[in-house]
Amino acid sequence: MSASLTCTSLSFAWPDGTAVFEGLDASFGPGRTGLLGVNGAGKSTLLKLIAGQLTPSDGTVRVSGEVGRLPQIVTLDTRLRVDEVLGIAARRAALHAIEAGDAAEEHFETLGDDWDVEERALAALGELGLGHVGLDRTVGEVSGGESVLLRLASLLLRRPDVLLLDEPTNNLDVYARRRLYAAVASWPGVLVVVSHDRELLDLVDRIADLRSGRITWYGGNFSAYEEALAVEQEAAERMVRVAEADLRRQKRELTDAHVVLARRRRYGQKMYDTKREPRAVMKMRRRTAQESAGKYRVLHEEKLAEAKERLDDAVEAVRDDDEIRVDLPFTAVPPGREVLTLRDLELVHGTRARGGLDLRGPERVALIGRNGAGKTTLLRTIAGELDPVAGEAAAHVPLRFLPQRLDVLDDGLSVAENVARFAPGATDNRVRARLARFLFRGARADRPAGTLSGGERFRAALAALMLAEPAPQLLLLDEPTNNLDMASVRQLTSALESYEGALIVASHDMPFLDSVGVTRRLLLEEGELKEITTGAVGYPA
Repeated sequence: MSASLTCTSLSFAWPDGTAVFEGLDASFGPGRTGLLGVNGAGKSTLLKLIAGQLTPSDGTVRVSGEVGRLPQIVTLDTRLRVDEVLGIAARRAALHAIEAGDAAEEHFETLGDDWDVEERALAALGELGLGHVGLDRTVGEVSGGESVLLRLASLLLRRPDVLLLDEPTNNLDVYARRRLYAAVASWPGVLVVVSHDRELLDLVDRIADLRSGRITWYGGNFSAYEEALAVEQEAAERMVRVAEADLRRQKRELTDAHVVLARRRRYGQKMYDTKREPRAVMKMRRRTAQESAGKYRVLHEEKLAEAKERLDDAVEAVRDDDEIRVDLPFTAVPPGREVLTLRDLELVHGTRARGGLDLRGPERVALIGRNGAGKTTLLRTIAGELDPVAGEAAAHVPLRFLPQRLDVLDDGLSVAENVARFAPGATDNRVRARLARFLFRGARADRPAGTLSGGERFRAALAALMLAEPAPQLLLLDEPTNNLDMASVRQLTSALESYEGALIVASHDMPFLDSVGVTRRLLLEEGELKEITTGAVGYPA
């Protein structure tokens, strides 16, 4: 029987009472499904409910077969060996014991028929570009992107019937993304992927659009979804215009009705005052006129109410998703101002960044390189979080660093309390006013940071960064588009376009790098920090 998963009347709320789903129904069959929705819509929560990592308050999740999930943020114990991450350590140890001549029965029971366990593991690593990573190495020796690929390799070895991927291309370089695309394209079972990577989403068979606690289905990939959505929105906006015109007409007719009724009342009163007809006849005429007037008024008021309801329905069908509004502080840097000096750096973990860099004025530098090249280590060294083993890394202006893992937030504190830590001189009102522009309004600003989705966590971290004192004249961003929906990426791009300070951004998101107007491109490769002068952001084909 083919694998499938079904959610029936699914409800879930956070401990503070914030509802995520109420009576959600959804069914995912064989094939690839792209799960879309704005940040905070509940995409990651739904995947956790399906995987059994969260318990619904009501409803059921039924899955036929084994479920495997790649989380949005992969955190692995740095002491683990690669074979432990892949889940083959016990079988591998049993195999080695047997090969060494130990014929104990428990070794054969542990190994089963999996005599080629090492070959399969190395093949899975090779498929994802990790052929250089030995099974005995530890997680602490690999990069963040490589740890994501390790977790994916463990899933490929398990071959679960249902595979859930939450922003799988985060932290992956161009080469690793291509390997992930190939794995997704050939996946034989049920696959549900949450992503803002357009190229990945164009590999899916259908789109599940999660909005306001409900799923709307669209056949085809992301490009087909965009076309269908554009047609829907054009029709919805047209219906709004029709409904608005109808509402204006009903208001005019109701006003005209009131004028007619007032005229009739004046005429009836005049007839009554002049006593042109018998008293009984006039009373009957007045009562009939009042009844008729009442029905006439009620009819038009009902038509007006119906017109308002149609307008409300039409407006609701038009998407007007909230987007973050990032107001960057005044951070102008004069063109000749010395911002950063790097000289022949030798970094921790054995990473090198030989060569120099002089950053002056409001330059925008794209830092690119393969997973494990040392980009994050270099940024952390510039930010002062790590001391260089040798060489010089000197910043000459106030700087702020937004790390890849967004670990600047204290999960036990609320969003507002986290932001206040970075700006102790700011009033609570100012903190909350700034947070409102990042869509943390009212009670949302009091949510613990540990309950936030990936995109919400990014917004909270960015708010803390921007409100920090002193205002940054050099921004260091490490994979800033990870976990962001497409609307938020557009807003971040718009904000950075208006930023007047210097910028260094490490990213594998080439469209994003192109959009923020980088002026220099640095490639960190094989321990060398080299400037690319070809004008192309990215790697060789």
